Amino acid sequence: MTDISPAALRGAVDLSSLRNRPAAPPPATGSGGAAPAAGGGVTDVVVDATDESFGQILELSRTVPVVVDLWAEWCGPCKQLSPIIEKVTRELGGKVLLAKVDVDANPQLAQGFRAQSIPMVVALIAGQPVPMFTGAVPEQQVREVFAQLLQLAAQNGVTGSLDIGEAPAGGDETPEEPPLPPLHAEAFAAIELGDYAAAIVAYEKALAENPRDEDAIAGLGQVRLLDRVQKLDLQDARAAAAAGPLDVKAQFDVADLDLAGGHVDDAFGRLLDLFAQLPSDQRTPVRERLVELFGLIGAADPRVISARNRLSSLLF
Repeated sequence: MTDISPAALRGAVDLSSLRNRPAAPPPATGSGGAAPAAGGGVTDVVVDATDESFGQILELSRTVPVVVDLWAEWCGPCKQLSPIIEKVTRELGGKVLLAKVDVDANPQLAQGFRAQSIPMVVALIAGQPVPMFTGAVPEQQVREVFAQLLQLAAQNGVTGSLDIGEAPAGGDETPEEPPLPPLHAEAFAAIELGDYAAAIVAYEKALAENPRDEDAIAGLGQVRLLDRVQKLDLQDARAAAAAGPLDVKAQFDVADLDLAGGHVDDAFGRLLDLFAQLPSDQRTPVRERLVELFGLIGAADPRVISARNRLSSLLF
């Protein structure tokens, strides 16, 4: 079981730049729930938090514990974990607020939480960060950690409840998603157990059956990234990259950590700079890694388009 203690994040999270922002309510969105309402009330227990609105989220953490889910659209494990967190949050009936943070759209929050990889879930109690978990975890573990969070909040006098507004017309039930294909389900189950090697094998089997399976392509790229970064230390990796500007593995490690933390342009820029500096007969692994990372983000993403254009200019 995860041991959640504020001491574990001392020095690892810096939210000072976001504390003094005006507490304007963030806009409501269809995907992440309604925003906090004026006067401290909320219309839903799941909200989308932004760089601009996070000051109000911090204030709400003095009333109820706030769970912060750092995610990205391209992150496969995020799409697996987020519905579980939302389900558990809603079952608690206002005792917890879930703040969802898209790290691509909110770089200051991603930097403030120093998200080396996502999904990353952190709680706030009276403005103080408390670690919960990183990566996809099973529902039972989520429930256990939430129970610990409520105990810790009570010990710190945070025992309020959210003033939830009326639910939207039509009820709060969401359409049931279709079941995953068997090999995809096998991969997700392996990810829950932290067995990334088994998840890679499952996705590779899915692609052998259908090379055009876009979900398997994206899932395979994501789990390979998770497998690579799980044992990396950010400070050590950056030190090695600084010491060896043409060390391909060292530059790959930092690019992986940047991408996993939502710093997409930094990851692409590092690898493109490396590609430009290497002799032509040593460039192939860098080009292949760039193509793999492009697939994680998506061909239509402006950052991918810009990076592809620069890569093409370096090739020809």
